[in-house]
Amino acid sequence: MKIANIEAFWLRCPIPKEKQHRSDYGLLTNFDMTLVVVTTDTGLQGFGEAKAAVGSSGSCASIVSCVENELKPALIGQEVGQINRIWEIVYNGTRDHYSLSRGRKFPILGRRGLTISALSGIDTALWDIKGKTLGVPVVDLLGGSCRDQMPAYASGGWAGADKIGEQLKGYTEKGFSGVKMRVGVMDGSVAESIKRVRAAREALPDHIKLMTDAHGTFSVPEAKQFCRGVEDCNLYWFEEPISPDNRIGTAEVRSSTFIPIAAGESEYTAFDVRDMIAEKALDIIQPDCAIIGGITEAMRVAQLAHTYQLELAPHCWGSAFSFMAGLSVAFASPSANVIEFSLGGNPMMYDLVEEKIAVDEQGMLPQPTRPGLGLTPNWDFVNEFKQ
Repeated sequence: MKIANIEAFWLRCPIPKEKQHRSDYGLLTNFDMTLVVVTTDTGLQGFGEAKAAVGSSGSCASIVSCVENELKPALIGQEVGQINRIWEIVYNGTRDHYSLSRGRKFPILGRRGLTISALSGIDTALWDIKGKTLGVPVVDLLGGSCRDQMPAYASGGWAGADKIGEQLKGYTEKGFSGVKMRVGVMDGSVAESIKRVRAAREALPDHIKLMTDAHGTFSVPEAKQFCRGVEDCNLYWFEEPISPDNRIGTAEVRSSTFIPIAAGESEYTAFDVRDMIAEKALDIIQPDCAIIGGITEAMRVAQLAHTYQLELAPHCWGSAFSFMAGLSVAFASPSANVIEFSLGGNPMMYDLVEEKIAVDEQGMLPQPTRPGLGLTPNWDFVNEFKQ
């Protein structure tokens, strides 16, 4: 089969007022995503997601333009099953033949940023097609699942100190054995972040994993102060303590505390993750399949986690398509043992696809079994909310 068409749709769906939340990104009233559709010459379609922003809201016009005006012309007519070769074509551009013949990269200037996000959506769609063609889930193509099921952690936690315990206990009542809350500049001060975390820990049973996420908004001194203030709260990890631009600073924060440091959702390609590992900047790696370079590159990151004995915890805050891509990578990776599950208002997780994605009463997710990513777009939803 050959690639006959590649399309990208910017979808923007309003979030119901009762499900909206405010974070350092502001009040999130809409959820945006880019749906990438690859169609073969037999009519078979695969689906993926490309991200223009780590958060839930933001313009996707540039991603759509990149997919349809830059990458599509280079990929029409390529063999659908040659996923690794297609990755090299995009990453190396007109010098892809040198890369493939010399065994090293000759990258284009846009080897980070929106081009790699656009590639992420296409790459994931190609894996979806391959799984559908062979009648197996993507995880089987990645070597098979390492486990039958995996615990999910509830990702949310925006309430103030007086309500955060109640909010997080609401998550655990759904069966989740781990919860994540947001901290950082949204709190106005480090002291307030510490106050909220201590309130959360006091409200939760000891066996519940508690993670914190600063979205990269603390300074190095603030992150150190935060760590000192919550070191007796038994945090499972502290995520993106400072700006992803400051890997040396992240390493400095990590060296100052025994709280595990998580990062990686803002990184492009395994090369960026390799550099973070070299700086001793993290304990948990969090690639996002809609940013890092698709399932192909996420698996390369998974191999780094395996090699350096680090935990893998894919960033799965997005649509159903990036969620299932990250889930597939996690199940195929021995270094992963917990998966992110969004508890924010997320129509792209539930209304975009016909299938229902849910955890069981114990907060567990089963290994994927449907062919490909196992998802079918709700085209009425797509047509209603595409920009």
